[in-house]
Amino acid sequence: MANPGNSNRKSKTNSERTMHIRFQSGDEQGVLETLRALDRGERPEPHLEVVFHDPDDLHRVVRPKNLELLRSIVQHEPESIRETARLVERDVRQVHTNLEELEELHLLEFEQAGRSKKPTVWYDSIELDLSLTDADSEAARA
Repeated sequence: MANPGNSNRKSKTNSERTMHIRFQSGDEQGVLETLRALDRGERPEPHLEVVFHDPDDLHRVVRPKNLELLRSIVQHEPESIRETARLVERDVRQVHTNLEELEELHLLEFEQAGRSKKPTVWYDSIELDLSLTDADSEAARA
């Protein structure tokens, strides 16, 4: 998932940007609607979505320490990993490890800021969509 413009995200729009996290299948209709709007020359709201196929990835996202980091980054926009660690009152190495994990999950990016790495996100909230039915078996029954 590419970052659809994280710099000055609050000044670009007053609407909240939501990252949709889905398990096994994405919102194909949402993607198609966005692409159609672009074809018509419109400027649709960005479609922010990550699809995970491993339940362990979902668990990594909703771990309390990772959610605390994401909240701190959104609310305070820290300039470095060290500042992020101070905000959550944790060891810098542990925070660095968790931030790298969130980067692997495509939930944040690092910007080089001099000698520091600045963690950034481009959304204000996360919506988790976890279907409890198997989409393939549902389609086969229909």
